[in-house]
Amino acid sequence: MPMINVTMTHEDGGATKEQKELLAKKLTDAFAEVFNRGANTCVVTINEISTDNYAIGGKTVTNIRKDN
Repeated sequence: MPMINVTMTHEDGGATKEQKELLAKKLTDAFAEVFNRGANTCVVTINEISTDNYAIGGKTVTNIRKDN
């Protein structure tokens, strides 16, 4: 069973349920088209992480954005 994992930062209240559902639908449709597989076999997981829990170059994204 194919699994598509999406990880993105949780910002400005995060993605809405509708946005997540649309993203999952479009990813599933693209997978089914490219690999000629049934959409019902595709699993999509969406993980939103706080910018406090995401670091680049040893600095959290929250602090990087404060410095810019």
